[in-house]
This record gives sequence, structure tokens and C-alpha cells, in this order.
Amino acid sequence: MDLQNKKVIVTGISKGIGKALTLALLEKGAHVAGLGQTAPDYQHERLHFIQTDVRQFASVEKAFNQILAKWNNELHVLINNAGLGYFGKLEEIPLHEFDEMMQVNVNGVFYATRLAVPVMKKYQYGHIITISSIAGLEAYPEVGAYCATKFAVKGMMESLYKEVRYDQIKVTTLYPGSVKTDFFRNSPGIKAHDFMLMPEDVATAMIQVLETPDNYHVVNYEVRPLRPKGDKK
Repeated sequence: MDLQNKKVIVTGISKGIGKALTLALLEKGAHVAGLGQTAPDYQHERLHFIQTDVRQFASVEKAFNQILAKWNNELHVLINNAGLGYFGKLEEIPLHEFDEMMQVNVNGVFYATRLAVPVMKKYQYGHIITISSIAGLEAYPEVGAYCATKFAVKGMMESLYKEVRYDQIKVTTLYPGSVKTDFFRNSPGIKAHDFMLMPEDVATAMIQVLETPDNYHVVNYEVRPLRPKGDKK
């Protein structure tokens, strides 16, 4: 896909991977609509931020209707990036934290994808990328609730790619290891450090996936830091 003048919706663009990916898309000449609760600290003539609560279908639908009206009902790429994590033993996770993770990480992905697919089917063209986690591939102690949300996303996206591949819509799920972002703000025992993946590098990889030939389909993309705990002692 040539990203010049393509119409792209990204959820969660204020920080981390979402910010790096949005800046990379703008550099490639794309038009980006950012959906999220927190406005970005950067601006661009081809960037449109719409305050959106991805936990609420009505809010996501309103944002989609607004940007699609502006874009003449064109949508080439959806990137489901918004997400959060809380960690702890399963019996100790507060119910409101579990509910929030499910609403953002699962419901939010479902809502945006559900709205994007009919638009892409109309034009028989599109690409949906969902940012998951290696916690969607394997389980870790004290990460069970978060893993549950990411395993749900894995099943949702793998089913979707089989549903829409003959509509010429690509579906890619990214499974990154630890990335140096503020994701770990809710985990006192983990601090972001320079041996983690850099969000800019993850963004570069996703741009490369988007730019693959039309018949080249990256379904699952797993990336990890080479030395997640630093230098060998």
C-alpha cells in the first residue's frame, strides 16, 4: 500500500506506539484521525483528533461518522492501538480494573473494527492492524486478567482475517514484548528502560507491514527485545 493520501484511523495517539505510529504515517503523507480521550501534544494539517471513549460504542460510532463524512466515506487503514494493563494476582485484581481492561482492550477493538469493516468491504480494500501483546500469546503469573483481554483479541482478529481476506482486507495483529512507554505506570514493580523495544522501531515495522504488496499478508507479527533484562552479568 502506498500511504500517500491514504485515510487512517488510529486509536490512542497521545503517547507511546500510537504517537510514534501517527507521526510515521504523517511523514508518509497519510491523513490520520486520532480517536482517544487524551489530546496529543503535537499537531499537523493532516491530523484530526476526535475525543472518543473507546469503551462506549456510541462514542466510537459518533467519531467514525464525523471523520468518514469529512473523508467522503473513505477509510483505508484502521489501527487499534488504545489499551491498558493492570497486574496482580487474579483474586486480588479489583473488579473495576478488570472491567476497564475488558472495555478498552476488547470492546474498544471490537467497536472500531465493526465500524471499519463495512466501509472497507464497500471498496474491497483495506488493512486493520491491532496492537496486542506477547501476553496474548503466552500467560504470565500475576498478568492473568490482562492476558485474558489479549487472548480475546487474538481470537477475534484471527477469525476476522479469515472472514475478510477475499474482500481484499488485510488483518494484522502485532504482539510486542515490553516497549519503553508509560504502559507500566500501573505496575510499580516494572520500570521502563532502554533495553525495551523503542516505540519508534515498532512504528517503523508497522509501516513496513502496511507498505507490503496487495497480495502479501502479514497475519501475526511477534517482536521482542533481544535483551529484555539488559546486559549479561
